[in-house]
Amino acid sequence: MTPVTSPSPSSLTVLVIGTGGREHALVHALAQDPAVAAVHAAPGNPGMAAEATLHAVDPMSGDAVASLAEELGADLVVVGPEAPLVAGVADAVRACGIACFGPTGAAARLEGSKAFAKEVMEAAGVPTARAFVCTTVEQVAAALDELGPPYVVKDDGLAAGKGVVVTEDRRAAVDHAAGCEQVVVEEYLEGPEVSLFAITDGRTVHPLQPAQDFKRIRDDDQGPNTGGMGAYTPLPWAPAGLVDEVERTVLRPTVEEMARRGTPFAGLLYAGLALTSQGVRVVEFNARFGDPETQPLLALLDSSLATLLLAAATGTLAEVPPPAWKPGAAVAVVLASRGYPESTSSGGEVITGIDRAEEVDGVHVIQAGTALSGGDLVTAGGRVLAVVGTGADVAAARAAAYEGVAAVEFEGVQHRTDIAKGI
Repeated sequence: MTPVTSPSPSSLTVLVIGTGGREHALVHALAQDPAVAAVHAAPGNPGMAAEATLHAVDPMSGDAVASLAEELGADLVVVGPEAPLVAGVADAVRACGIACFGPTGAAARLEGSKAFAKEVMEAAGVPTARAFVCTTVEQVAAALDELGPPYVVKDDGLAAGKGVVVTEDRRAAVDHAAGCEQVVVEEYLEGPEVSLFAITDGRTVHPLQPAQDFKRIRDDDQGPNTGGMGAYTPLPWAPAGLVDEVERTVLRPTVEEMARRGTPFAGLLYAGLALTSQGVRVVEFNARFGDPETQPLLALLDSSLATLLLAAATGTLAEVPPPAWKPGAAVAVVLASRGYPESTSSGGEVITGIDRAEEVDGVHVIQAGTALSGGDLVTAGGRVLAVVGTGADVAAARAAAYEGVAAVEFEGVQHRTDIAKGI
C-alpha cells in the first residue's frame, strides 16, 4: 500500500463522492473554504454543478474512484454515502496514497451491521438499549415477548434510514422482521433523540455540536420512518455538559475499542442518542455525515471543513483546533416527492422557485434528488431538496427556512410544517 502523506492544507483539490443532499452540503461548505482551490464531485447532482466539477463515476467502484482521484491530482477524497464506505471504496483510495475521509470497509461495519455495533458497544461499555439479534421467526417472537411494546425491529444491514419499525402492532413488527435476513430487536428508548457527530482520526475525537432530526414523514411524528424530513442545530434545551458526557461515555470508548480490534475508525462517527430518564443511550451508530443534520451543521461551521477532514484522514487531528461555530441557529426543511417514503413518483416534475428561495436572507437550498431534463431542473428521487435557513436563534432560522420553502414548487411536493417548532 502506498503511504498516505499529508499535503499542506492550502490550495487543496478535494473530490466528494456521492449524489445526495449530504454531498451537496459538503461541496457547498468546501467551495467556500479558503483552504480549498478546487472542488470535484462524482457523480454529483445539478445543484453541485454550480460549485464543483462533476464526473460520471460509479461511487460503488473503489477502482474507478481511486483512478479519478489520481487523474485529478486530488489531495483529499471525501466519501459521503454509507454504501461505498461499507464496500471499501475509501480503502481503494488510500491504497493509492491519497488521503481519504471515511472509515475502512471493516470499520464501517459500525453502520453496516447493527449486530456488530451492539457487539462493539457491549465490549466498550457504551450505554445502549437491551437487544437480541434474530435470524428466525421463533427468535423474533421470543424477543418481542421478552421486551414488550412498543416494538423496535431493525434490519441488520444498510437500509437508507428506513430499515427501522417502531410500533405497538406486534404483527407489523413480525412482518418487518420477516422481510429481513437478520434483525436486531431491541427495547424501546423513551426520550428525545439527539444526533451527535464526531470527526476522528482513530485517536483524537472532535465532536460537533448536537443536532436533532425528524424521521417521520408527517407532522407530529406520524407516519413511517424516512431518511429524515428536517433538522436543526443547536439544541437550546439540551442538558449542559451533554457533548462532554457523550464524548466520554460513547465516542472515545467506541473509537478505542475499534482500535483495540485492529480496525481503527477514522472518519465521521455519528451517534444517534436517546436522552432517557436513565441517562444517555445510543440508538444507533452511522459511519458518515448524517442527512439532513449535515445541512444545518455545516451552515454554522466557522472552521475550515477541509482542514478538519484532511487532518482526520492523515492522522493529524490532534494538531487541529476543535470545530468552532458561528452564533445563531440553522434549520433545514426537506421537500420530498409524492408518495415518499412508501413509494416515489417516477420523477420528472419540474422544480421552480429555488432562486426566489435563495433571495430570502439567510437561506440556501441543497439539492438531493434532482436531475436536468430539457433544460429544466426536475425531481429524481424521494427527498428532492432541503431548504436551509439561518438566523439569530432557532425561531428566526425556522422562519427563514419556511419562507424559502414557500417559494419552491413542484407537483406532488410534500414537507413537514413542524420542523423545530416551538424551540
